[in-house]
Amino acid sequence: MLFLIVLVGVVLVGLLVWKALSLQREGMPDRSAPPSRQVTGPDDDPEFLRQLGQRFRADEDPPQPR
Repeated sequence: MLFLIVLVGVVLVGLLVWKALSLQREGMPDRSAPPSRQVTGPDDDPEFLRQLGQRFRADEDPPQPR
């Protein structure tokens, strides 16, 4: 019976230490990860959209009468 009480106590202390260390690490930057930067796709780039519109208009043929 004493063994179970000690085992539960050790598990609880271990969980408390683990929680305390994980809370402490949240404020620290992750040095293994590359620096974050905002990446924009081509559909977010106004210059790309402008060039795409110009190319689209240049490729349009006037409607042919039938």
